Amino acid sequence: MKAVSGKDFCRLLERHGWQLKRVNGSHHVYAKTGINARISVPVHANRPLKTGLQRHLMKVAGIGEEEC
Repeated sequence: MKAVSGKDFCRLLERHGWQLKRVNGSHHVYAKTGINARISVPVHANRPLKTGLQRHLMKVAGIGEEEC
């Protein structure tokens, strides 16, 4: 799996229908209608997300590893 930055992951979420609800500091909170979950993405400049966090966020969002 390719490591992506928080900014790039936010763009990926938006392509899959997730909407930005609010920004709390450096964390962007996304939600999607019909799904009872919130996704909080840390956006720290262009630093890549840690592997475990990225996998968890992708699982919650329903995004496959090949789409990154």
